[in-house]
Amino acid sequence: MDNTENLQYKRIGIIGAGPSGLAQIRAFEALKAKGEIIPEIVCFEKQSNWGGMWNYSWRTGVGKYGEPIHGSMYKYLWSNGPKECLEFSDYSFDDHFGKPISSYPPRPVLFDYIEGRIKKSNARKFIRFDTTVRWVSYDEDSQKFTVILDDLKINKTYSEVFDYLVVASGHFSTPNMPYFKGIEGFGGNVMHAHDFRGADQFRDRDILLIGSSYSAEDIGLQCYKHGSKSVTLSYRSNPIGHNWPDGIKEVPLVTHFEGDTAYFKDGSSEDFDAVIMCTGYQHKFPFLPDELRLKTRNNLYPDNLYKGVFFNALPQLIYLGMQDQYYTFNMFDTQAWLARDYMMERFELPGEAERRLDIDKWLERNSTLKTSFDNVDFQTDYIKDLLALSDYPHFNLDKVAAMLKEWLQDKEENILTYRDKTYQSVVTGTMAGEHHTDWMNELDDSKERYLYGAEEEELIPERM
Repeated sequence: MDNTENLQYKRIGIIGAGPSGLAQIRAFEALKAKGEIIPEIVCFEKQSNWGGMWNYSWRTGVGKYGEPIHGSMYKYLWSNGPKECLEFSDYSFDDHFGKPISSYPPRPVLFDYIEGRIKKSNARKFIRFDTTVRWVSYDEDSQKFTVILDDLKINKTYSEVFDYLVVASGHFSTPNMPYFKGIEGFGGNVMHAHDFRGADQFRDRDILLIGSSYSAEDIGLQCYKHGSKSVTLSYRSNPIGHNWPDGIKEVPLVTHFEGDTAYFKDGSSEDFDAVIMCTGYQHKFPFLPDELRLKTRNNLYPDNLYKGVFFNALPQLIYLGMQDQYYTFNMFDTQAWLARDYMMERFELPGEAERRLDIDKWLERNSTLKTSFDNVDFQTDYIKDLLALSDYPHFNLDKVAAMLKEWLQDKEENILTYRDKTYQSVVTGTMAGEHHTDWMNELDDSKERYLYGAEEEELIPERM
């Protein structure tokens, strides 16, 4: 029996059918389309549909079957970076929409794009929806993983055995929820960004956001755009630093609360109607034993992952999309293509000690990064490193990096209008179209409104 024939008896388990898990399926589908034999693939997704974070749910807390809600997606979310920076190199926006669209589409449009590529394949047959992973163990003798699963629909627990396991469950689901003295006496809403589902409920209200991350920036803008009375962002170390419009301001970190009043490190205080914790997420894998669990904070190069993908102590355990991200969909693709080639026994890993040296080299460089431009260059070089090792269709990374830097400058120039800018695709050369309505005046994020416009203009909340 040759190696190719042996591969069809291998089993690959994938945890999660978000962009990373779908990228892994797509990587194998690309080989199958060429007539090649691929291993048996089973993907487990605890939601009822694919898309991961891009699969919006109105629910918070727990879902239909009592499982913790995975997604942190909210209404009115628009891409906060140019779509040209995340475009699949094997499936362009032109391929999907058949016409130029703007560089900053809303969530339903991006979700439609993600679905478009995967619907062209038979990927759905590999996915078991409403199925959650409870526990994973690895047997040194058999060199196989045993995965304990719950079929949520029929309330059945069962197990499956795999030769390789791909963890693509993301890391923007388990909130990091800090405590501030007196917050239990706050009379208004207190929530984490994970449970934020839209700005409508905060119209005409004074909102405090704690954190200086992208989620704080975007949720603050959404609340301002949809009519909040005021938005205050409280930072721990450094302010975001944009030239904010009247109605948005930044203050140092909260020290404590007294009733509905927040007190800050600069001695100031203010009353608020709601508090939203934009304080990040934890890498959490409750289904993995300690010796298999990735332990990292959110950064550009997690420790113990060779090429940012292979768990160094056990490379048959593969992690996708665990980095902090400037690049997204196309980075997940490059990771998935390399992981596929390893599982297909086309890419041979060096020994553990040599892998450790490579990890340390990237970690050392990561520790020297000082600016956002440095971060972009670092992740660009990381993806170039992956592309050199697989046959994923190449795209012009230097042009994407230049776009990312321009995007950073656009936000500095005007945080309210940067989403009205347009960029050129590095895949097709198409220049993005201009959206029919300025982002600040566009209150409808539906795909129909975005693609086809509307007869009447929306009513814009009046500002004092």
